[in-house]
Amino acid sequence: MSATDSTFAAKPQKPLVRRHPMLKEWNKHKYYFVLLFPGLLYFLLIHYWPMYGITIAFKDFKLMEGITGSNWVGLKWFKILFAAPDFWTALSNTIIISFYKLVFNFPAPILLALLLNEVYHSGFKRIIQTVVYFPHFLSWVILGGILISLFSTDSGLLKLLGLSISPLMDPGKFRALLVLSELWKEVGWGTIIYLAAIAGINPDLYDAGKIDGASRLQLIRYITLPSIASTIVVLLILRTGHILHVGFDQIFILYNPLVYSVSDVLDTYVYRVGITMGRYSFATAAGLFQSVVGLILLLFTNRVAKRLGEEGLW
Repeated sequence: MSATDSTFAAKPQKPLVRRHPMLKEWNKHKYYFVLLFPGLLYFLLIHYWPMYGITIAFKDFKLMEGITGSNWVGLKWFKILFAAPDFWTALSNTIIISFYKLVFNFPAPILLALLLNEVYHSGFKRIIQTVVYFPHFLSWVILGGILISLFSTDSGLLKLLGLSISPLMDPGKFRALLVLSELWKEVGWGTIIYLAAIAGINPDLYDAGKIDGASRLQLIRYITLPSIASTIVVLLILRTGHILHVGFDQIFILYNPLVYSVSDVLDTYVYRVGITMGRYSFATAAGLFQSVVGLILLLFTNRVAKRLGEEGLW
């Protein structure tokens, strides 16, 4: 073999090492995973790890013995829960109030977003948005104090009108007050999502509609609403999943023994009967019941949405 041949002789190649697909993904997106890690850690510690406490619903929980030291009792607390007449009253109140809020308060942000979208004067539009958004940033403690003062028969609006019965004390009007007060607080905040969805609509669609002679109402009906239909469906599915959670803060601050018959919902019932009396297993059983029913309704609504041709949540 000549010197030239030895110089250019093929060197032995190193064996190829195949990397695991997960390792390749990690090397490719490692900085994104690092940014994602604090969020994952938050959900694991705050949302998933406490789910172990669900076992309290199946135990005779003793505070001094802890979760692991308490005895298993099976479905005992669920039987007690379903046999309590007050539970069924709270459940019916929850469903009725949630139904009212779904019927009246869910469409309101959509209508408000459509109206704000038709306002062309930017300064006036910003003022309206600020006014309707502001109540969302106030807690129910503040808003509850305002409502209690407003509807006081001693020194409120009712005294000026000469009325002697407050809706806060009237079982026939208390539910309407709950619905309207939540509408006042949250309608502005709910429009943000719909306005963002409307902003993503292609302006050429509106231009084409105007060329064809469509009116404003026709543009809303045939362009705006179909374009944001998927957003409406997703929010409706999420709202349905929380149908047994009607707002503990609002009701707890506004209700009183005179309106317990129409305002005592599952959240306040669990707090009053389960937490304040130290019946933690009973309260956990009621909370687990709420979560399971909410999950079933969420899955059902998502399936119906997909059957109707919408995307749904997954």
